[in-house]
Amino acid sequence: MADYTYPRPDCFDELFCQDGNPRPDFSAIARKMVALSAGDLARKQAAAEALLRTLGITFAVYGHTDGAEKVWPFDILPRIISAEEWRTIERGLRQRITALNLFLSDVYNEKRILRDKIIPADLVETAATYRPMCAGQRPQQGVWCHITGTDLVRNADGQFYVLEDNLRCPSGVSYVLENREVMKRTLPHLFEGLSVVSVDDYPERLLDTLQSVAPRGIPDPTVVVLTPGVFNSAYFEHSFLAQQMGVELVEGSDLVIRDGYVHMRTTTGLRRVDVIYRRIDDDFLDPRCFRADSMLGVPGLMEVYRQGKVTLANAPGNGIADDKAVYAYVPKIIKYYLKEDPILPNVPTYVCSEPEGLKYVLEHLDELVVKPVNESGGYGILMGPQESKERRAEFAELVKANPRNYIAQPMLNLSTAPTIIDGRVEARHVDLRPFILSSAHGVFVLPGGLTRVALKRGSLIVNSSQGGGSKDTWVLQGGKSAPRRLHGFSRTSLPVESIPC
Repeated sequence: MADYTYPRPDCFDELFCQDGNPRPDFSAIARKMVALSAGDLARKQAAAEALLRTLGITFAVYGHTDGAEKVWPFDILPRIISAEEWRTIERGLRQRITALNLFLSDVYNEKRILRDKIIPADLVETAATYRPMCAGQRPQQGVWCHITGTDLVRNADGQFYVLEDNLRCPSGVSYVLENREVMKRTLPHLFEGLSVVSVDDYPERLLDTLQSVAPRGIPDPTVVVLTPGVFNSAYFEHSFLAQQMGVELVEGSDLVIRDGYVHMRTTTGLRRVDVIYRRIDDDFLDPRCFRADSMLGVPGLMEVYRQGKVTLANAPGNGIADDKAVYAYVPKIIKYYLKEDPILPNVPTYVCSEPEGLKYVLEHLDELVVKPVNESGGYGILMGPQESKERRAEFAELVKANPRNYIAQPMLNLSTAPTIIDGRVEARHVDLRPFILSSAHGVFVLPGGLTRVALKRGSLIVNSSQGGGSKDTWVLQGGKSAPRRLHGFSRTSLPVESIPC
């Protein structure tokens, strides 16, 4: 790694200081990484890619000329987070998810936050993800967002910021687990002498989360994972999580409503289902309630859900909390419900549906990143500083035609991490998606998360669907750690990876 090309002075590198020395908390792992020769790195990277192919760890890209299914892109140099930094991130995410759960319950019931004008009522009620049919709904245990993936970025100032919240059907956690498995097989000596917090118990924690929010009075609830099918881009994850939890993977056609309950078709007859971890968007869940042309959902499912006879995770209607315009108000939402200042700040955001915001955005398109409020995967975005004058003018017309559909943010200088590119180690921009579980027992944050990396030089687009890759994310074990437990999410000693050569 002696030829690692250091980033510009206005970028924060995750492993190295600008003088070329490792960051103090990471000196031991940096020495091991630097000791790897170019030949070692090439062989280990090739071994990792071969293993990913053998294990069938894939994702789908719709419309790709090389075929729909691709081997998961993985870089073997891990991204490291210190114990102290992780404690701040964990506290901030717990705070954020707690407030968003309260917000969802309020918006679909009392609407106090709207009456008190903390957030404009029309901003909420005109959102594409707001579901009037969910009014009056109170999910089991009061949990709306059971599984969340929150995207974090680190700016040049070294501060972590929340870039966006993903509360509907967040994907990527299976790759967190598989990235760790590949690392342990291809570079086990990097773990030697280090205490890296384990991620291996996530499937068990996910199952515990789902069972804890089952309808009351069921001692041994039946859980299933509902998938749109094999052609969905995240199908590998759906099947992986079902297999790891030891539950059935089902499609809508496998489920049927009988006697007021949801049942699963099996070879021995119908079996009642109590909890559905659904990986299908609201629109396709129930053709009687949402899109009438949906062939993916279950007719009558929402009526059973309203009666409290089945739990849907995540709860229908929670997409309003990851609308990017509502995101701009999350600091106020935290202050309103918890009487606390946000631990993790938002990226400054201009809401185009507000006259002042629209005016500023249109006057500063060459400085801003403009995003549709409900798109994902990096699609539909204008990277203002990198676009032509003509393209910015075209996009301005889109924004003026539908201001509610857009927000804008300054272009951040995302942090970088050493990444193997064509046999060399170069700096590439990264973000981080931690995964959070909310249950009857409380809130659990999986240590680390999915580090996504923009493999193209200078690119800030980290999405795998647009050429991005991933890294294993290591949270180092510190002295005193926040307690974790399996049932109730509080265990006094963290499980750690410590694998000898």
